[in-house]
Amino acid sequence: MQAVLPRWLFNPVQGARERVRRYWIDRLPRSDATLLTQRNVYILPTRPGFMLAATLLVLLVASINYQLNLGYLLTFLLAGSALVGMHLCHGTLRGLTLQLQAPEPAFAGGSVALAIHLHNTRRRKRHGIGLAVLGTGHWSYVDVPGQGSAGVQVAFAPKRRGLQPLPPLTAETRFPLGTFRVWTVWRPAAQVLVYPQPEQRPPPLPPGEPRTGAARQRTASTAGESDGVRAYRRGDPLKLVVWKKAAKADELVSRDTAQTQGQDLWLDLVQAGLPPSAVAAGGGPALEHALSRLCAWVLAADRSGQAYGLRLPARMIPPGSGEAHRRRCLEALALCGQEG
Repeated sequence: MQAVLPRWLFNPVQGARERVRRYWIDRLPRSDATLLTQRNVYILPTRPGFMLAATLLVLLVASINYQLNLGYLLTFLLAGSALVGMHLCHGTLRGLTLQLQAPEPAFAGGSVALAIHLHNTRRRKRHGIGLAVLGTGHWSYVDVPGQGSAGVQVAFAPKRRGLQPLPPLTAETRFPLGTFRVWTVWRPAAQVLVYPQPEQRPPPLPPGEPRTGAARQRTASTAGESDGVRAYRRGDPLKLVVWKKAAKADELVSRDTAQTQGQDLWLDLVQAGLPPSAVAAGGGPALEHALSRLCAWVLAADRSGQAYGLRLPARMIPPGSGEAHRRRCLEALALCGQEG
């Protein structure tokens, strides 16, 4: 196996810069709302700003050398405009309040959308404010009206499942001249729950298991409610379609053979292809692949309206259906092996 060397061995300067940057970011407090003040807003000239400074220096030297009064006028006019632009640029961010809305759970391999609200208490409108996840370079720009609010969304792609902290966010502006960059770095306190990535082409759902005595009695007591039917699934034989109910309800329904045969659909890691020895050991790529298959099965069973249960090493969810049951199963898959 080929060893992977850290990048800072090839570029020590860049490595030292990254370590200092990470150390500085880790010291920032976490909060879902932050007020931008002079203590957390930073300003530096941009490349056009440095070019403007060099141009002003050349104009000043030429004006002194040739005693050009108009040269003095142009030099100090441009310098004054740059100073006013610096003040306006810093004031565009200073005094803003940034508030993050808690993100919804997402699947690994996709993107998590972060909704950020910007509140402006001043009468002056703020222009050209960009927000992004730190280090991505994908900016979303917005103008905030005076004494008003504006919303913007940024996204990031989580690389693993589980309950994860949100990455640092950054806001910047270069309004009005682009000669200065004003920015801030913000660490949200919220976390996002990332479900396993569903398998693209999972095998069919496993067969049901015979119910125990207690489960059979519970099913018999509720048989009048479900009447032994379920929503039609593609591939169901025509002999299972209940045509009378389909004519009344104006939708196809099929007999629930698992219910009539006294069976429950249980999903577990062994059925997903993880050997029992690996289940006891826990972790590894095999576990992630099995969780990915279970995630696809949960989504497939939910789409078909079929009741299903989930068995994991540290948690068992009895058979059920519906949105709340689906979320509970996906949450258990996301946190499998990470409890405690």
